[in-house]
This record gives sequence, C-alpha cells and structure tokens, in this order.
Amino acid sequence: MKTAEPKAQSSGPVAEPSTLSGIPVKQEYGPQDLPAADMRAAVGEPGQYPYTRGLPYARGMKPGDARKRHWTMRQFAGHKTAKDTNERFKYLLAHGETGLSTAFDLPTLMGLDSDDPRSLGEVGREGVAVDSLADMEALFSGIDLSKVSTSMTINLPAPIILAMFLAVARKQKVPFDQIRGTCQTDILKEYIAQNEYMYPPEPSMRLVLDTIEFCVREVPRFYPISISGYHIREAGADAVQELAFTLADGRDYVERLIQRGLDVDEFAPQLSFFFDVHNYFFEEIAKLRAARSIWSKMMRHEFGAKKEISWMLPMHCQTAGVSLTAQQPLNNLARVAYQAMAAVLGGTQSLHTNSFDEALALPTDEAAMLALRTQQIIAYETGVTDTLDPFGGSFYLESMTAEVERRAAELMKRIRDLGGVVPALEKGFFHREIAETAYRFETDLNAGRRKIVGVNVHAGEGKLPPILKIESDVEEGQVRALKKLKASRDNAMVEGALARLRDCARGKANVLPAILECVEAYATVGEVTAALKDVFGEYPTFNN
Repeated sequence: MKTAEPKAQSSGPVAEPSTLSGIPVKQEYGPQDLPAADMRAAVGEPGQYPYTRGLPYARGMKPGDARKRHWTMRQFAGHKTAKDTNERFKYLLAHGETGLSTAFDLPTLMGLDSDDPRSLGEVGREGVAVDSLADMEALFSGIDLSKVSTSMTINLPAPIILAMFLAVARKQKVPFDQIRGTCQTDILKEYIAQNEYMYPPEPSMRLVLDTIEFCVREVPRFYPISISGYHIREAGADAVQELAFTLADGRDYVERLIQRGLDVDEFAPQLSFFFDVHNYFFEEIAKLRAARSIWSKMMRHEFGAKKEISWMLPMHCQTAGVSLTAQQPLNNLARVAYQAMAAVLGGTQSLHTNSFDEALALPTDEAAMLALRTQQIIAYETGVTDTLDPFGGSFYLESMTAEVERRAAELMKRIRDLGGVVPALEKGFFHREIAETAYRFETDLNAGRRKIVGVNVHAGEGKLPPILKIESDVEEGQVRALKKLKASRDNAMVEGALARLRDCARGKANVLPAILECVEAYATVGEVTAALKDVFGEYPTFNN
C-alpha cells in the first residue's frame, strides 16, 4: 500500500502550548469551558452511563476495601524458553502480581516454529518461544489456571495459542467456564501498525470471529479479543488517532459478528480493549474517559445493545514503551510512574508498567519487580483509589475529554466515509495518517519544541544498568527439543488432524475445534499456520 510523503512542517514557534495530539491548551480554564451547562447531563455520575467517569465495579464499596478497588496488576513477561518464563511468572506472583501477561518471541508471533530458517537468531529473544503444547504445558507448570487471570499478546496465531491454553486447562481438569484472561487476537491493528500477519484480511477476520464466537459459547469468562490501540500508538499515532482507530476496529468486529447472526448482547461483554498511556498526563486521562463514552453511546444507540454490561468498555493499559529512552535509563522510572498514575486516574481495570531497562533489552528480574512495585505504591500509598474519578469536574479535564471525544468521533466518521476499516487500509489511509503524525513529532523533537529529558534537554552520560542477555544456546536447546517432539509424537495422528483442519477451513464451520484437535495431537504452531495458509493463501506484502 502506497503512502503519501509526509508534509514538511514549519520550524517556527508554536502559538500556544498543545497536547501531543495538537489540542491547544489554554493557561486557565473555568466554568465556561465545561462541555455542557449541566455537568451531570454531560458526563453522568461516576460508574454510570456513559461511563466517562469510570465503570461501576467499585461503586458501593467502603473506602477501606482497597483490595477490590485495585486494578489487575500484570507485568509483561516472556523470555528464552517456557521453563525460564514459568520461573519469571512465579517470581512476579510471589512479589504481588495479580494477573499474568505473556510475551511471545517473534517467530511465535509470526506463526513460525523455532526450527524454521526464518526464525534463526530470534528464538526466545523478544519473548518466550512456544512451538507446541509441550511448551505451553511447561509455561504454566505449577500454575492453577482456575486461580489466575492470564493475558496473551498474540495475533496472527492467536487461535492456535488459545487452543494450546485451553488444552493445558483441560489437562489440569479446569473447566473452560472457569478460565479467566485475555487473548489479543486483534488482526486489524496488525494491518494498520504492527505488520505481523500472513493471510489476506478476510480469512484473517474469519479466524478472529471464529475465536470470539467459540469463546462466547464455550469460555464465557474469557476475553477472546483485546482490541488494541497500544501498537497503533507505538507506531507513531497520537492519542486521538489511537482512540479513533481502535474504536473503529471495534465497530468493525461488532458489525461482522452481528452479520454472523450473533446477538450483540451475547458477545459484547467479552470484548475488551488495550490502550497505550503516554507522557501527556491529562490528555491520556481524557482519552481513556472519552473511550468509554464513545463506545457506550455507539453500543447502546447504534447497535441497540440492551444490557448495561454491553455498553461498557473494559480496558487494559500499558505505559508507553516508545517513550522509554536508552539515554539515562533510570529516568524511565519517573516516566512510567506518571503514566501508570494517568492510567489509574483514567479508570483502567488492568495495567502493565514497563521496566526502566526495556529500551536496552528485555527486563531483568529486578527491573520487572521495580515496575510492579510502582503499581503497588500507587495502589497502597497514594490514596487515588479512595474515590471514583477524583479529577471529575475539573474544568481542564472535562474540556479536554470533550475535545478528545469530538476529534476522535470526526476521525471515525472519515473511516466510515472510506467504506470502513478494510477499505481504508487498502487505500493507505492509516499508514499515511500515522506516518505524518510520527514525522511531525520527530520534527518538533529535533527543533526543540518537544523536550525529552536526557535526550534533547539535560542530556549527558548516564550509567547503563546490567541487562538481560539471551545466549545462542537458548535457541539451540529449543530447536533440539522441538525436533525430539516431532520424532516422538504420533505423526499419523498429527497429519490426520491437519487434514481435517484444512477441510474445515475450506468450509464455513468454526475452525477452533479443529485447531484444538491439532494442538492436542502436538501439532506445532508452524504446522497449523501452514495448514491454514494452504487454504487461505498469503497476503502479498507478507515478508518471507
């Protein structure tokens, strides 16, 4: 897809301060800046429709009941092998983490096995290598899936990884209706921002919809999709673009599920969202508040959802990886703390805080623990959870929320005018918008209009911390284990299961049961991905 050349920007001084999205910021705000004369009519009560002021989970609790008021504390974890990551999981749980979050290595994200030539040099380096059910069993060894919520950041092979997760639960004798967690599964944002896809958009969307429909029927407490703005933001989008593009993706999934014949109230409660939280404190709080408002109105009035839970937007947030600097990395501790505070004040239900050393390498145990402690200090020491939406009614914040919502709604309308998300993708709309925004940010940074401490202001030498090193023997060991598995399993059973999966993919039946059969026979991620590619084909821009 062809994108336009970014427009050159003026190097002159800006007329007035602005957010990272370019929303002008005045020196003073007052009653005249509120979005409506009647504040209650504009944003509602805390925890009530349109949920601008937060979801209702904490309403009616006593101020001292802090445990129930806290979000799920997750730390993104995955490195080397399943055994190594299992140890990190247990380390974080022992230090107070309340939910697991799984990072997979690049080959796994791309649906490749560790012994694939394209995986060379990448196995276990940016996350955990998972090739088969044997790896998934090791990943959750000694961890009761009925007692911990598990998030898995995976998209292209999401149905395969979810099937492996369900197979582990079955081996643990945990009923599917007791499993809690999230699988990202958001393929639209891959075409928009992250580029980890293989199949053309329509068959890719079928896999997403099959996964959601299967979980609605069989895994009712699990979020089968986390519609992600995080990677859109990390690719260079601003807060308004992140919000608009994410909710536009969400609308597309809803429309397609309804076209399948599902009732909106049947599946809406199992849709979740994932947002980035960047440096501009009040804009990020406003973005999260605006997200709930836009989504609730759309679900209630556009799609006719009847149940209140269908109007709600449950969200996970992560502090901004792109904001971390390799220069003076200890400065990242302060960045992450303020970003995490913005996520909490914005009403997130789940949060990951980045480690200060992640601009250099995967986090060490100590860095991951400090990131977790950041959440715990906010939760237990600051008092910000003692009341719902503590900034609600702020002239500045309410004005900012209304402006973010207005701009995001306008951008969503532009996408609809282009025919929806997939036609807009094919026209290069998303790539062009993100490229121009990223260019403006870099231009402002180089000109000194945007300042990053340690980079273009107060720059200087900073002491580098010890970093986590992934040695080559990790890859060698993973490949050896995979070859041993392939030699010892019942390969006739594997081939039979893969053949039935191809037949299923050629038809219209839900593919999840067939994928589950494959992984329980110990077919690998790469084998299942390849079987689906035999039917669906390959998108021409996929990088071989």
